[in-house]
Amino acid sequence: MLVLFGQLLLSANAQQILTLESAMDIARSNSPDIRRSLLNLENSEQTLKAQNAALKSNFSLNVTPFSYDQTRAFDTYNSVWNTSKTTQSFGNLTISQPILPTDGTISLVNRLGWQDSYSENGRNLTPKTFSNNLYLSIAQPLFTYNRTKLTLKGLELNLENAQLNYSMQKLSLEKQVTQLFYNVYLAQMSLNISKDEFANTQKSYEITQNKVTAGISAKEELYQAELNFATAKSTVENAQVNLDNSKDLFKQYIGMDISEEITVMTDVAFNPVAVDMNKAIEYGLNSRMELRQREIDVTNAQFQLIRTKSMNEFRGDVALSIGLTGDNPQLQDVYSTPTKQPKVAVSFNIPLFDWGEKKARIKAQEAVIATSEINQSDQKIQIKLDIRKVYRNLQNLTNQITIAVQNEKNAQLTYEINLERYANGDLTSMDMNLFQTQLSQKKMAYAQTLIDYKIELLNLKIQSLYDFEKNEAIIPEYILQKKK
Repeated sequence: MLVLFGQLLLSANAQQILTLESAMDIARSNSPDIRRSLLNLENSEQTLKAQNAALKSNFSLNVTPFSYDQTRAFDTYNSVWNTSKTTQSFGNLTISQPILPTDGTISLVNRLGWQDSYSENGRNLTPKTFSNNLYLSIAQPLFTYNRTKLTLKGLELNLENAQLNYSMQKLSLEKQVTQLFYNVYLAQMSLNISKDEFANTQKSYEITQNKVTAGISAKEELYQAELNFATAKSTVENAQVNLDNSKDLFKQYIGMDISEEITVMTDVAFNPVAVDMNKAIEYGLNSRMELRQREIDVTNAQFQLIRTKSMNEFRGDVALSIGLTGDNPQLQDVYSTPTKQPKVAVSFNIPLFDWGEKKARIKAQEAVIATSEINQSDQKIQIKLDIRKVYRNLQNLTNQITIAVQNEKNAQLTYEINLERYANGDLTSMDMNLFQTQLSQKKMAYAQTLIDYKIELLNLKIQSLYDFEKNEAIIPEYILQKKK
């Protein structure tokens, strides 16, 4: 007995008992959907971080320690062939700073080098010399949009969209985990009911067997009782298979090892919740994240229109550079006779004719913007429709639960009365089996209605972002006031 008790205890400990809350915690940590959403969020965060870092001063050093070049070319000035050799070493230090308000760039560049050169036709040349070139340059585009600002704003919107997706994924996860959790719970209940049905059928079978043995009932009654007994046993086996399959799907979704044994436990008692449909719609329209996503879609489409309009655009560029250069065989005297090197360049890109390409692309993008605006408007209507639908379902389910309670009670009383009639020989085993099946169906219908009510409450919470059970908003009130 001690050994048997120890084995039973080990078996119970090996099976993990999950509540809905503990299952939700596991899913938030292990769910593949949540992990993918988090990785997408991290990608957007790091991309925006990189873009902000690119707006700061960039320091770069390019060093060429050794370079050797030998060439033979025709000198057209002296009409002779000339062989030249050059050995050099140099480095470039560049400090560049993007200018966000104007989309320009200012750079400070210093090039320090040394070279040893040889030429066949060279006369009175200094082969070895140091040189240094220090200059400040500015590059500024004209008559065009600020590409840096637009890129930065687009990345900010991408990050916000990723954050919204992550928040929506958590709500979706809550709904899916709840649905799968209750599927397992229903499968467990179905197994327990089928076991009860099997026990009742076995009892009926024993009564029939005793009555046939005593000669009170015909032998055909025993055949029917055996058939009912086999059917009830098969129902238990099918319920067990359905439970195992439901558990595997549930464990896969929340990220558990599918070989781990679990059982779920929850309270499905009916606690009616007062719901205000107008309040639910108001909160849904003010806080649903899908609406903000549609706004982001419209804004991104407008950004793309700006880029489209820049095709074949009239554009100007200004390049300004001022600096000093010097060379000398002695490094310390490299700037003994410096030379100024100012540079100014203004260029324009003037489009002439593109066969209507730009105009067609603009119209195409304007159609995309119009579509995004329609989607945004349609999303608001859909939110209202969904909340109204859920509200009606809740009202109907409240009535259905009341009816289901009474149906189960009546089925139980009917079964007990007819079980006594069956024992007295007033009913056949086939009739008794119908009453047993009816009782099982009413029990499952009641449990299903209770779970449907809880899932619809959760659905209303997701649709309106307001928890009527706790009577509090999912999104804090100060954020809603800020949006208004």
